[in-house]
Amino acid sequence: MLKKLIYSVLAVAFAAPLVFSDAAEASSTHTVESGDTLFQISQQYGVSLSDIIDANSDIQDPNMIYPGQVVTLPSSDSAQQSRQTSEQTSSELSQFEQEVVRLTNEERAQHGLPELEIAEDVSEVARDKSADMRDQGYFSHDSPTHGSPFDMLRNYGVSYNAAGENIAAGQQTPEQVVDAWMNSQGHRENILSSNYTEIGVGHVEGGQYGHFWTQMFISR
Repeated sequence: MLKKLIYSVLAVAFAAPLVFSDAAEASSTHTVESGDTLFQISQQYGVSLSDIIDANSDIQDPNMIYPGQVVTLPSSDSAQQSRQTSEQTSSELSQFEQEVVRLTNEERAQHGLPELEIAEDVSEVARDKSADMRDQGYFSHDSPTHGSPFDMLRNYGVSYNAAGENIAAGQQTPEQVVDAWMNSQGHRENILSSNYTEIGVGHVEGGQYGHFWTQMFISR
């Protein structure tokens, strides 16, 4: 039987506003200018943040880039293939993710709390976090690729006033994972918090535990 794990984190933080650049003509590299972030660069060239990070394995901390540093841009073919894979995975797993949202809101309704709205941008972050745990072989809120959940949200361009995260691994169904979270104080507090208004859920299969789950909660 696969080992099952759960873990939660919550925090309140204010995010600095991000400035987004218009798409520019693609090139093979980008020289970092003052104020650049990898997310802004990904938006500028119309590629995903994950593709940028994958193409720059020499950047140890994606949150720390410096003026003059050269960032390699993924080829359009590899970026398109990555997006197609991500979209296919999203489509295949969306029923599981939606069921986690439904069960979460059912628990909130039983405690007189309003439903959380599904945030597609937050779900993208949550799904990438689950995939990162599977692919990098770890189980933690702190990602070797993306940093903390709060760093990751900001780097994906998600602004928030409050945010929290639940993660789990090994549970095979939405019912199992929500039940596990509700029977753990920290996870339960995230699910039943009145501080949050939106939710993103990411579920992927594979890796050491077979299933990886991430819930991200925010208010803007």
